[in-house]
Order: sequence, then C-alpha cells, then structure tokens
Amino acid sequence: MSDAPQSARVAGPEAWHLAQVNVARMRAPLEDPLLAGFVAQLEFVNALADRSPGFVWRLQTDDGDATAVRAYDDPLILFNLSVWVSVAALRDYVYNSAHREPLRERKQWFVPMDTAHLALWWVPAGHRPSVQEATERLEHLRRHGPGPTAFSFAKAFDPPVALGQR
Repeated sequence: MSDAPQSARVAGPEAWHLAQVNVARMRAPLEDPLLAGFVAQLEFVNALADRSPGFVWRLQTDDGDATAVRAYDDPLILFNLSVWVSVAALRDYVYNSAHREPLRERKQWFVPMDTAHLALWWVPAGHRPSVQEATERLEHLRRHGPGPTAFSFAKAFDPPVALGQR
C-alpha cells in the first residue's frame, strides 16, 4: 500500500497543490529602521494571502509569520514557504493583488540575488512541505534549471497526472 495521501492516488490535477518557496536577503537586520516599511506591511500581506482565492497553507511561527525561521546560516535571509491550489492562484496573489505594492518596493529592503530565489513544485494535496524539502527544491532549481522537480513562473510545469510523477 502507498504512503501517499489518498488524494495523491487519484490521477488528475485536483490531487496536487503547488508549493512555493522564496528567499530574500535583507539589507539590514529585521529590527533595523531600514526595514521598518517592510515590517509594517507583514501582517497585512500575510492576511491578504490567507484570504486569497487558492491559498492553502503557509509556514508560520506563533508570531503569525515566518521571519524567525532560519533555513540558512545567514541570519539576513528571510524564508517564505506556502501552498496554493495552482500556479494561476499564486500568480494572481503575487502580481494582481495588493501584494504587488510591497513587491515593487522590495529593492529598498532586499539585496538583489544572483541566483534563483523562488522555486515552485507540485505536492500531493494535503502535504505540507518542510523547510528542508523547500531548500532542496530551490537548490535543485539553481543547479539544474526548471523542470518538473522545481520550476518558476517563467517556465511552469503542469501537475503530475499519476502517482509517482513528481
């Protein structure tokens, strides 16, 4: 018998959700006045995600966000991990909601990265990816480029159609 959730045993896109990880290197520690504009918007942006169509889950601590999660040794790297029903749902939240305003302002708070900072991949519906899983997917994208294992908005892949194709 398979260890996959029952929903993942069903062929078809409804058995899959989209996981996303993105990282950003802050220009200063979170408590620095330089990041005050970013910090002031966190609660609003997270609440916006939580009520957006297609949102499933996001990694968060008891504080309601993931700013205390350290996936890397560098304490200036922020880590964001969430699950959505589709690429379209996530894209709509990122680019077509009030989230786009802080996105446009990100250069004030974050250093541009010279490697991939976002990775997308399909997970069985009901699965909550771990920090380790997410960092592995991002590293895979950085090393191998987009493919079914990890991809980007620019080169997205459809969900697997049968168990074992992820």
